[in-house]
Amino acid sequence: MLFSPTDFSECLREWDDLEKGYQQIQDTHRLYKQKLEEVAKLQDSCSGAIARQRKRLKELTASLEQCKNNHPTPKLSPDDVDAIAEIEDSIRDRANAFTEMEAFLPKKNGLYLTLVLGNVNVTLLNKQSKALDALFNFLLVWYYCTLTIRESILITNGSRIKGWWVFHHYVSTFLSGVMLTWPEGALYQMFRSQFLTYCLYQSFVQFLQYYYQSGCLYRLRALGERHNMDLTVEGFQSWMWRGLTFLLPFLFFGHFWQLYNGITLFKMFQLPECKEWQVVMCGCSYMVLFMGNFFTTLGVVYQKYINNQDKSKTL
Repeated sequence: MLFSPTDFSECLREWDDLEKGYQQIQDTHRLYKQKLEEVAKLQDSCSGAIARQRKRLKELTASLEQCKNNHPTPKLSPDDVDAIAEIEDSIRDRANAFTEMEAFLPKKNGLYLTLVLGNVNVTLLNKQSKALDALFNFLLVWYYCTLTIRESILITNGSRIKGWWVFHHYVSTFLSGVMLTWPEGALYQMFRSQFLTYCLYQSFVQFLQYYYQSGCLYRLRALGERHNMDLTVEGFQSWMWRGLTFLLPFLFFGHFWQLYNGITLFKMFQLPECKEWQVVMCGCSYMVLFMGNFFTTLGVVYQKYINNQDKSKTL
């Protein structure tokens, strides 16, 4: 503990200090809300000013074109021609400058985002968010989308992939898309470190799974017991237990981490300051992933154990 009072006078002094600190917090929070309102007004003012400037520049461009058409070049002095050319160059530069300004201003969603997400503001107004978090979540969406396409092609060509693993990647694509639209704020920062750590661990487990599956499939293909398009091992051989028993603790730890993520998000959703719909949607997605992964893994292990016992009896 930072403070351990020994008598009542020290408690009173500590309470006085806490009262002063509380007043400072209230003043800081009041100033924070005031600045937020000022920022919102500045955003609206800047967006409106840019829109008006664009409209006037468009009208000016049309007027200059009309001027040039009504007054051919021989009737215009060289100074007028140079002035018109300079104004047109400045108008083009002004349009580029407005585009850069609008990158840091809230803007309306397109038709597709409006239909899917409603009026949720998905504009990232922070350079760090644009460069890191948005890129990372976009790569996750791209990764899982390509996985679903690849798996569909493989299934069409005879690959045997459990239905849950295909559905798992669709859920993961949805989850990554929701994370991409989660606006910057206190709740996002609260979950950000946990989410990034989980992603690092998930990447490590995926590498272990790839190493195990590729080794098993290589051996089974060499024995002529598997199709070349197979990606997962449905059957079981006794020699597979050695690698599987090493892999299972990492898999189950990852599954329970998904459960922990879901519980964390549901607790965040109960906070009074929680206004983002992404919190509960991510929580539901993690719970679906946990239940599907956990029970599917249990079923696969049980089936392989039964198959191994049957083979032992036949021998």
